[in-house]
Amino acid sequence: MAFTAVTLSPELEELRQQVRDFLAEELPKSDKKPGLGMMAGHSPEFSRKLAERGWVGMAIPEEYGGGGATVLERFVVVEELLAAGAPLTAHWISERQTAPSLLKFGTEEQRQHFLPKIAAGEVYFSLGMSEPDSGSDLASVRTRATKVDGGYLVNGTKIWTSGAHVNDYFAVLCRTSEGETRHEGLSQLIIDLRSEGVQVSPIKLLDGNADFNEVVLEDVFVPDEMLLGDEGTGWQQVTAELAHERSSPDRYLSTFTVFKAYLDEHPEWRESERAVDAVGKMVSQYHALRQMSVSIAASLQAGDAPAVEASMLKDMGTLFEQETVEVLRSLVDLEPRRDADSEFERLLGEAILTAPGFTLRGGTNEILNMIIARELTK
Repeated sequence: MAFTAVTLSPELEELRQQVRDFLAEELPKSDKKPGLGMMAGHSPEFSRKLAERGWVGMAIPEEYGGGGATVLERFVVVEELLAAGAPLTAHWISERQTAPSLLKFGTEEQRQHFLPKIAAGEVYFSLGMSEPDSGSDLASVRTRATKVDGGYLVNGTKIWTSGAHVNDYFAVLCRTSEGETRHEGLSQLIIDLRSEGVQVSPIKLLDGNADFNEVVLEDVFVPDEMLLGDEGTGWQQVTAELAHERSSPDRYLSTFTVFKAYLDEHPEWRESERAVDAVGKMVSQYHALRQMSVSIAASLQAGDAPAVEASMLKDMGTLFEQETVEVLRSLVDLEPRRDADSEFERLLGEAILTAPGFTLRGGTNEILNMIIARELTK
């Protein structure tokens, strides 16, 4: 387990400026206000504009309609989109996790069918991992796929499925056989969210949004060609996926827009010793977490699967996101309103309501600490 210092090249910094110029021009045209990281808003129109610039599916090879870019190039683009609070929810899962999984585990037919559409911002995926009463224990999967002529019949329930009510497909972790351990006998199937037998029910959250869903599968037929990877290798596949999910800049930039809005709207912070101390600590933490994330991106680019390092980043990053909300809240004398004209007040109000979920989504911190502890005690 190691984090290596990485310096981004001048070419990458030039790419960063191109993204900033694009956002300065396009964000004011969007009907979405700056939001919180990967939850900033679902806008297929904005996703397609990004795709036209080659900034969706960047790491997809050119032969499949992508840009053939490196992991670090994608990192720079994603970092700028998150920092600006851009509405990237529509393509987020497809680009971050589904495309790498298809490249590593998918059949050539699957790659030819899905990857060009993902890169064009035309097809959107959700994740089908979590289940009711399972928490972060993915190995306790009860959704079952029974082999039938020409495919599988799938029965079960998935929960906290982001965007299932507006997306096209999701990759479902299910049990296809029994094994000596819980991790054996699991497989992944690509399921059309509009298939017969699929029922999507939005889950309304404390902030009034319903981006999460419960998805019930009742005798859903999935053809053989929609098996992702080999039967029985699902656990290894989702473990590889989680390295992408837990190492992204979204694990520490969800509340960056709140921090930036505070600095922009409250210049008097420079005159308060307490505020200066708080801002200084937050900036240093942002820097440290970013260096960790860049290191993991470089490791992924080298072909490694830094699952433990990614777990460390997510653990530290999501705790920091929550702490940022409380620190900023303590520096101002106001009761934030989500309908306020002030961008800081609006974003702070949203962050207060959503921050409790930061340490839950993508694996709870308790589970991450177990993963880290196992590595440290080897």
